[in-house]
Amino acid sequence: MGVCTIEIEINTSSGPEINTTGITAFSMPGWQLALWATAYLALVLVAVTGNAIVIWIILAHQRMRTVTNYFIVNLALADLCMAAFNTAFNFVYASHNIWYFGRAFCYFQNLFPITAMFVSIYSMTAIAADRYMAIVHPFQPRLSAPGTKAVIAGIWLVALALAFPQCFYSTITMELGATKCVVAWPEDSKGMTHLLYHLTVIALIYFLPLVVMFLAYSIIGLTLWRRAVPGHLAKSANLRHLQAKKKIVKTMVLVVVTFAVCWLPYHLYFILGSFQKDIYCHKFIQQVYLALFWLAMSSTMYNPIIYCCLNHRFRSGFRLAFRCCPWVTPTEEDKLELNHTPSLSMRVNRCHTKETLFMVPSEATNGQAGG
Repeated sequence: MGVCTIEIEINTSSGPEINTTGITAFSMPGWQLALWATAYLALVLVAVTGNAIVIWIILAHQRMRTVTNYFIVNLALADLCMAAFNTAFNFVYASHNIWYFGRAFCYFQNLFPITAMFVSIYSMTAIAADRYMAIVHPFQPRLSAPGTKAVIAGIWLVALALAFPQCFYSTITMELGATKCVVAWPEDSKGMTHLLYHLTVIALIYFLPLVVMFLAYSIIGLTLWRRAVPGHLAKSANLRHLQAKKKIVKTMVLVVVTFAVCWLPYHLYFILGSFQKDIYCHKFIQQVYLALFWLAMSSTMYNPIIYCCLNHRFRSGFRLAFRCCPWVTPTEEDKLELNHTPSLSMRVNRCHTKETLFMVPSEATNGQAGG
């Protein structure tokens, strides 16, 4: 929650001030602890189940293996791991103010949250870049499968490098007989090393990528909503294709906005705490922290719900995944939606459409974007 050396313990294993602690026990009435535990347990179950199904839908079905969807797999994997390996353990630590999980997991808890956040938001940024190239510059070369894997690997490597300093300075201490997992930053005159690192992390894993995505999706939106279908082309087919691209963009914009809204209060809380450390000494800050941390972690469970509601292929995949439930009845259309590739006539029509667009440059800018 922050650092108050007199009244209150804190723990923030998924962002700035990760896993630092004060000296007193985190206490609350049993009924409050039970309510918070229920809320966090529900979050973890929904996030892990939903993201695991998203990964299965994409990797188990050839038709779903596109560049955009590979980045969605990367995003889902980061969210799944964040929910499984950070949320529950951090809640236990915050609830008891005792680190039960050993030195190795202390290092991991100070390495992985920043890594997962970086991977999540830069996967969204990569999707925005891919959509930008597909819609704004449809005839430029697209990212290949090896290129996609290289970008994903690069995202993970940079994320690990960014999180490494916090992991490096992690340590186990004993305070008043209780084991603590803390980050022991090097001493300097004004604590500037600590502050600059955390402000840099917030800028790189939140504000900078959000600005990039805002600009990309603004240009994409203007391009799509101004685009007219050339009259001599097959209007209905091209209109459907254009509407499908608009729906993909709407889906990803909603994913980005949800992430931004969930994490903004949490980041503002720690930015404020960096300059006003006495806020951590207020009694109510315990409940504030648990609420803000729950909101931030809840970002891991919303994406599968968004995909299911706004994308018919993911909706079909979820019906197939839950087919063992008596209230879910998948249809043959659901299986066809995920397993069948476009017919030969559709592929020929798409090729003909692209050839026509190349032959008529003056109309290409207003025509169908290459998918």
